[in-house]
Amino acid sequence: MAMKAQALDGEQIIEAAVGVAGLDDFGDDDWQEGFGLLVDSLNGEAALNEVGRSAAARELKYLLAARLGVVAHRGAHPDVATGEVVPPVVIVGQARTGTSILHDLMAQDPDARVPLTWEVERPCPPPETATYDSDPRIAAVDARIAAVGKAMPDLFGMHPMGAQLGQECVCITTSAFRSILPATQYRIPSYARWVFDEADHRPAYQWHRIFLQHLQSRHPASRWVLKSPGHIWSLGDLIAEYPDAQLVQTHRDPLRIIASVTSMYATLRATTSDEVDPTAIAAEWAERIIDGLDRSVTARMDGTVAADRVVDLNFRDFMSDQLGAVQRIYEQFDIPFTDDVRTRTAAFLDAHPQDKHGGHRYTFAATGLDEGEWRDRARRYQEFFDVPSEKLD
Repeated sequence: MAMKAQALDGEQIIEAAVGVAGLDDFGDDDWQEGFGLLVDSLNGEAALNEVGRSAAARELKYLLAARLGVVAHRGAHPDVATGEVVPPVVIVGQARTGTSILHDLMAQDPDARVPLTWEVERPCPPPETATYDSDPRIAAVDARIAAVGKAMPDLFGMHPMGAQLGQECVCITTSAFRSILPATQYRIPSYARWVFDEADHRPAYQWHRIFLQHLQSRHPASRWVLKSPGHIWSLGDLIAEYPDAQLVQTHRDPLRIIASVTSMYATLRATTSDEVDPTAIAAEWAERIIDGLDRSVTARMDGTVAADRVVDLNFRDFMSDQLGAVQRIYEQFDIPFTDDVRTRTAAFLDAHPQDKHGGHRYTFAATGLDEGEWRDRARRYQEFFDVPSEKLD
């Protein structure tokens, strides 16, 4: 039997972050509730091994240190708080529906500002225009990603990673400790229940704006292009913070999403815990995924998301004509799809072919779920958005 890892100490982690940053002002204290719940859930439910405990402690420390740096820069430069966050384009589809490649394709537009992995992971000091493509943090983050690839070689076939690729909004709101991201990495049902069903996400979106203002303070943004599956559960709060946002919702057979997510999250958790049960992950995330999709239906029906502010993109259609899909988004949002943008987008597609890293192999059968039951659970979403069922393995 594997030895249980030593418990995480939240106060020690906070002290370590203060020591690393040389700062002690965390800004508003709304991060504390989520941080405390996350630490408790990691200790009581995640079955962390020693690698997992070390990784979680390190991650929490650097999330807090990043928060300290963002708050300090904002305090020293009050003009940062007045920076306009141009109404963004936000990709809000569920995980495994083509959101990552779509995000990267839209990032090829020189007028688009996509939060890149390196600047989200290491935001302080804010990125500078002059060194945006040569900042030494890029190499450091690529080295960390390479180490992750050695520990989890299958992960690269599931999800593209790189310091200069686009990063998700859940990685920004993680430093507000109101993000779904930890629930994908660890088995933490108590924290997950809070973040999905109970937490007020308005502070998370306020922090999200603060973070974007920080990133653009020395490298301006003409138009932010953002993405995260996490938005699907809190569309009302997203729209409240960014009322002029233009949304792209990607759609796919929910049972394929469930199968793919199960495989990916089992891979993520296997390094940090010796007790990983894919069927338990499937049961947990099937509920969450269908709930999120149902919330997106309700948001359309009650007017939270206005029909003229969103493009719906079916996964099958997108994968058959990715360049055409990007052009359709531009045209609907009245954004010029210039020859230069087309050329850059096509070049990225050529340089990043599908299955470049071997692809992602998974089956619905491996989830242990009943296909008929979950097909019925998915019916409301599939009928509303006319999402076809796919063949399941």
